[in-house]
Amino acid sequence: MSLGRPITKLQSITVHICTICRRNLSTTPPILSGHNKWSSIKHDKGRNDAARSKQRALLSQEIVNASKHSGPDPTFNTRLADAIAKAKKAGFPKQGIETAVARGQGKSMSGAPLENLTIEAVVPPVALIVECATESKGQALQEIRMMLKNAGGQATPTSYLFEKRGRVVFERREGVGVDDVLEVALEAGALDVWEDEEGRIVVDTETSALKAVEAAITEAHNLQVSSSETTWLPNDDTKIADVGEEPLNQLLRLQDELHEYPAVQAIYMNADLNAIQTNAAVS
Repeated sequence: MSLGRPITKLQSITVHICTICRRNLSTTPPILSGHNKWSSIKHDKGRNDAARSKQRALLSQEIVNASKHSGPDPTFNTRLADAIAKAKKAGFPKQGIETAVARGQGKSMSGAPLENLTIEAVVPPVALIVECATESKGQALQEIRMMLKNAGGQATPTSYLFEKRGRVVFERREGVGVDDVLEVALEAGALDVWEDEEGRIVVDTETSALKAVEAAITEAHNLQVSSSETTWLPNDDTKIADVGEEPLNQLLRLQDELHEYPAVQAIYMNADLNAIQTNAAVS
């Protein structure tokens, strides 16, 4: 061809076939491990969403507790001012902060008094107790029932799977640990004394002994109360260690949705979703 000779019919067919081969080879996609990559991304997103939801719930509860114990004005309540500053730094919306302050005073944003509402439910295989403070019990009950239904669950008695306890969490203070407060706590009626992941002293009590234990430890060791409330602890023989991937994803989505619902104050389950999610990601 370089000498100017015409292309024969056989050469033309050969060139055409080679062109087709090159085109097919160049456009054949490689086999990728897309499923594994997507699973990894999904697990990472789930962990991040759960962590963000948990952080919002903790920040809101911290503001509620500070407002409840020391008043709604951050000018005269340094603990509330610190809680609001932390919430703002974490991107907590202004309305969420104002709502939490009002709830600490037992009121809604409109100033209407709040009523307590407890909803027991099952989202198989996990039992839940959802505690609310709302100005409209009927509306809150209806909307939370719909959330449960969308997650494959329903409202049904579950409190027999839990024990109601008082719990006091004290602010961390250098030089004061569990061993230092143990004797005073037990004498005042504490059932258990331990330290959380932030190094704060946590004391579990019978609900009737909550205030007495709180006062005794505060007076003896000059500790500041971070929170003081009743809580639902799952019975040891009914705790769930694993739920499966799809139920876990449903429960995490429900947990996020409930945390976003203004009336919800606390969510208790007989399964530790964070621990289950972490174990699933590792395995």
